[in-house]
Amino acid sequence: MEIFGQTDIGRARRVNQDAFGTRMYGDTAVAVVCDGMGGANAGEVASGIASASFLESLDAFFEASQAGGGASPDADAIREAVADATGRAGADVCERADTDAECHGMGTTLVAAVAFGKSAVVVNVGDSRAYHISGGAASQVTRDHSVVEDMVARGELTPREARRHPNRNLITRALGDATGAYPDVFPVTLQTGDYLLLCSDGLTNLLTCDELSEEAGRGGELSELCNRLIGEALRRGAPDNVTVVIIRV
Repeated sequence: MEIFGQTDIGRARRVNQDAFGTRMYGDTAVAVVCDGMGGANAGEVASGIASASFLESLDAFFEASQAGGGASPDADAIREAVADATGRAGADVCERADTDAECHGMGTTLVAAVAFGKSAVVVNVGDSRAYHISGGAASQVTRDHSVVEDMVARGELTPREARRHPNRNLITRALGDATGAYPDVFPVTLQTGDYLLLCSDGLTNLLTCDELSEEAGRGGELSELCNRLIGEALRRGAPDNVTVVIIRV
């Protein structure tokens, strides 16, 4: 199991409001990507809090599992831990927003994955995405919590139209929502050589699913793959921050 992540401010932004983090616990890989939103630097604060909180929760979970001296946690336990970590991250963002006037109204997306053996658990809130690349083909694991995705589901837009819709960046769930933004959790079956790719919409607004799989098919080190993907986004103008984290089985 390998993991690597990279972020870039892009061509137009003054602040990088994306945040990411990675962990390895033996043969288990953990990755998280957050894309913040809010005035001034509040989006940067929200994404930083959420990503750090998520990883701290998983640190505690795996440390407790190892201290117990028993078998490695199973898929159900990991699924519960991932959902709990996402909830904790949202609560931490809300707490800061409630106690710091400069951060009022801030929020962040979150997409994360825990890959273990030939399985993974993926979680998301918002429109940051996870893709599973296997056998030369990429499939989107997560479903965007966004206005245009809901329109696609109702048959009001095609996926191609959604990519260019003026409201494509309006999301319907985010961490920091005081009502409690609940996550979606997805199981993924992996094979040797597969990739899990997590990213902010600064990448997916510019590159298609097929282009992601094509770049992965070129192989090389994960750092090289991240460089190629972010480099292509930059060549296309990169009006937003761009973040990519890749796990290879």
